[in-house]
Amino acid sequence: MNDLELLVDGLDFGEGPRWHDGRLWYSDFYQHAVYAVTADGNREAIHAGLADRPSGLGWMPDGSLLVVSMRDHRVLRRTPDGEVSLHADVSEHCGGHLNDMVVDSQGRAYVGNFGFDLMGGGEPALANLIRVDPDGSAAVVAEDMMFPNGSVITPDGRTLLVGETAAGRYTAFTIEADGSLSDRRTWTQIGPVPEIGPLAEMLAVLEFEPDGCTLDAEGQIWAADAAGGGVRRVAEGGTVTDEIRLPDGFAAFACMLGGDDGRTLLICGAPDFLEHNRAGTTDAVLFTTAVEVGHAGLP
Repeated sequence: MNDLELLVDGLDFGEGPRWHDGRLWYSDFYQHAVYAVTADGNREAIHAGLADRPSGLGWMPDGSLLVVSMRDHRVLRRTPDGEVSLHADVSEHCGGHLNDMVVDSQGRAYVGNFGFDLMGGGEPALANLIRVDPDGSAAVVAEDMMFPNGSVITPDGRTLLVGETAAGRYTAFTIEADGSLSDRRTWTQIGPVPEIGPLAEMLAVLEFEPDGCTLDAEGQIWAADAAGGGVRRVAEGGTVTDEIRLPDGFAAFACMLGGDDGRTLLICGAPDFLEHNRAGTTDAVLFTTAVEVGHAGLP
């Protein structure tokens, strides 16, 4: 079931894949653009020429596309007719590059950030999880997170699961009616949690580095494992129920369930994520493979 196929190549670094309106949408950090790709690999630039690096994607109830702008800590809004504006500036809450995001059915965006200057060799630090409301106002909804990254919302809209890349875990929250978060708890933990310290020492401890992810109809998460060269399907409590390795020379940095029946797993693969290695190289790719259990929840 897990034979990989190449959907499209020519990426610098793909992130934030989302299945929407019959196509796979994704950001390319170093091409400064958002693309949409059909199931047969026909690619269209939806939002090109961005001044900053785009990352997380999501849609408002009116069809507007939200795009994370990483280094300037902003969320942009692109209306269905193509008009682009500033939706939110979250700089006061952000300790590193703004990163991945999940948008709920009411248009509230939950956005993670690095917490420190990863690209510049900064010392690791804890980070905030930020909620951006439909009117563009922003608030911190969780503190002291270890690199909050790929996130999903369960089909009932009541639970947010956030991958903490630097802790090897998914953390669950109950989403209250007003969008606040409560009942913080560990949903799954794989391997030990490193102490905050030099990045190389933390990476040496981690056995699982969850990155971009997607939820399936059995309540399990497919997670790109930045440490493991592929994607893992993980259940609540920490059991790994499936694993797909990428070809030698590629690591997985995000994935999404899509296709007409939600059973196509789409994977962003690249040799690494570093700008000086990836920008202008066009050697990152999108892989696809068929899985048995279809998509559920958001994104």
